[in-house]
Amino acid sequence: MPIKHFRPLTPSQRFTSLNKVVVSKDRPLRALTEHKHKTGGRNAYGRLTMRRMGGGHKQLYRVIDFKRDILDIPATVAAIEYDPNRNAHIALLHYTNGEKRYIIAPDGLKAGDRIFASANATTNDFTVGNSFPLSIIPPSTRVHCVEMIPGKGAQMARSAGTGIELVAVENGNAQLKMPSGEIRMVNARCRATIGIVGNGDHVNQSLGKAGRNRWLGRRPRVRGMAMNPVDHPNGGGQGKSKGGGGRQQVVSPWGQLAKGFPTRRRRQQSSSFIIVRHNGRPPRGKK
Repeated sequence: MPIKHFRPLTPSQRFTSLNKVVVSKDRPLRALTEHKHKTGGRNAYGRLTMRRMGGGHKQLYRVIDFKRDILDIPATVAAIEYDPNRNAHIALLHYTNGEKRYIIAPDGLKAGDRIFASANATTNDFTVGNSFPLSIIPPSTRVHCVEMIPGKGAQMARSAGTGIELVAVENGNAQLKMPSGEIRMVNARCRATIGIVGNGDHVNQSLGKAGRNRWLGRRPRVRGMAMNPVDHPNGGGQGKSKGGGGRQQVVSPWGQLAKGFPTRRRRQQSSSFIIVRHNGRPPRGKK
């Protein structure tokens, strides 16, 4: 989609570049929305646990169908809608049995198209928006909204412009090439949707002014080096330098290393399913 640039009639318009996308102006379907409570970065005790959050416009959460479990029933795309909870757009589906669902809108899908989900497919069925198990999708196909566990719902490739390449299917496992370059295995019974996620020009936007960030619920972010030593370990010093009496690592306010320090939890690692890491090397413990 094209990026819209504005005439510099105001200082902020000089730097504003927004995604010019035609989406429906209708309100979201009420039956598929839920109340969204904003925490402002506070926990149940009212203590600030996540900085740089607060304010912003009110939002309704759109319930997205990540499982695509209505099988062999065609659906018509009623509208492509804006979703304030994600950078991708969503598509409203009207199934022939009367069901209505929201899905992540892939690139190329438009109002009036007919799509479906199934466990079987022919050669002509692998079009944008259709959902199938990885075991029957041809290799080299770009997919999105991929499950990691069969039946759990899509967890990978859900943000704007992202897609995963299906490399091969062997011994009940599918090899996927992630956007980072990592190659990993998932169960071939996991479902995926054909195509890549739409709204790929989202990354090319320039908000233009601080106020548009505040509308999104983002509060100002201050660098640690700009603070005083009492407020941050990297604060203080004469000129542009880190405090602490000499050379110091870039850390968080609580001393955790900010560069090159692994933060992935050991119990959540899935290195056994990784074939090639994003840097081209084999995973740790493998040669």
